[in-house]
Parts: sequence; structure tokens; C-alpha cells
Amino acid sequence: MTTLFVSDLHLASARPAQLALFQQFVARVAQRRARALYILGDLVDAWLGDDDDGSPPNREIIAALASLRAAGVELHVGHGNRDFLYGPRFVAATGARLLSDYAVIDLYGTTTLLTHGDLLCTRDVKYQRFRRVVRHPLTRHAFLATPLAWRQRIAQRTRSGTVASMRRKDDAIMDVEESSVAAIMARYQARLLIHGHTHRPAIHDYADGRRRIVLGDWYERDGVLVCDDAGQRALRVSDYLHLPAVQA
Repeated sequence: MTTLFVSDLHLASARPAQLALFQQFVARVAQRRARALYILGDLVDAWLGDDDDGSPPNREIIAALASLRAAGVELHVGHGNRDFLYGPRFVAATGARLLSDYAVIDLYGTTTLLTHGDLLCTRDVKYQRFRRVVRHPLTRHAFLATPLAWRQRIAQRTRSGTVASMRRKDDAIMDVEESSVAAIMARYQARLLIHGHTHRPAIHDYADGRRRIVLGDWYERDGVLVCDDAGQRALRVSDYLHLPAVQA
């Protein structure tokens, strides 16, 4: 059996091809009865609260995820910087287990640390300050108490501002800080770190035997990390869909 990892799908009604690919992917995961699927944040372009579950394409996404529970596949969902407002209604509808900011699992005998990745971009001081404000329980409560239509307008303005801000930032600021990576892996005694967020898919092997795997986004080059007793393989989703059943 395999354990699968994806991140930064950013599914939205404006990107119907990615939504269709996601539905095919989840159907194949269920058909092959994988052990577990981990989504490490930014599944959708914006989740504005559980009352947003009827907005397109959220209804279709929830239906796809719910099919995993029927097939006996564990579903674990992490919070990204676009979708940290999942609540009990989302959990009940999908059967997902929500991940903490840092989650440790035993991945076929390897102590593995999972995270979205934004907390490791410590050189981006302005973002880290913003993150602390918007994730504060009082801020979350106040935001969710407003009408959904108002939240949607705020999200649209915030998204436009985020794109403009990213264009002005130095490229290195938006990547993880290696000293932060080393510190957090030491803190959790992890030999393997899997994360997304940076949209820079790669496998980094360190001299001391540690490994860091960065998941790709689903904008131009969708990807899935397939893990089993034999190790880890980074694949395009289309390649995963066509794997022989014995390898899936």
C-alpha cells in the first residue's frame, strides 16, 4: 500500500482543468485503496469558513474527498496560507483529520515531519507578522462572524495584494531558511521533512543523512509524492494515474 502527498493545488472555479484532474486523481487513489492521502495545505485558492462549502468548486471538492472515506483511505489535511479556516463541518463532510502546523508520522520506518512550509520562510518577516495576526483566535472569530459575501470581497482584495507583494520581494526571501529547517528537524528528531508552499519542487539530501522533499504546486507542473516500503517517488499526476496497479 502507498501513502501519497500533495500540496498547493489552489483549486478554483477559474481553473477547471486542475479541478477535473484532482477528481480523477482522488478517484484513482480510492480505486487503488492507498493507505493514506496527505494534503499539506492550499488545497483550494481560498477557504473562507465552513459556510463557504457550497461555493464552487468547494462542493465538488468535498464530494471527491468524501469518496476516500468510503474506500477506506485515510485523509489528512493541513492548513495552508489560503485555507486555514477549515472547521468541524468540513471535517464531518470529508472525514479528514486536520494536521497541526507541524505533524510527525512514522513513514515506513522513517520519522517524518510534515508542514505546509510557510513557517520555515523566516526571512520573510512581514509575512510572518501577518500570519501571526490572521491566525490569532480572536482574529479568526471576528472574521468568521462577518457575512460570507463580505469575506469573499476581502479575500479577493487580499489575493490581488498578495500577488503584487510577491512580485516586489526578493526571490530568496520567499524560500525556506536552511537554519530554520535544521532547527525544526532537530526539534522533532525527524530524518525526513515534507512540505510545500514555496512552489519549488525538489529533493534535498543533506550530508548528515537528512532529506527534505518539497512538493510541487498544481499550476504548471502538478505533482504527487508516492511513498511505500521502497522509498519516495515524485511523479506527475498523469503518471500516477497510469501506473500499473501493482505499483500504485
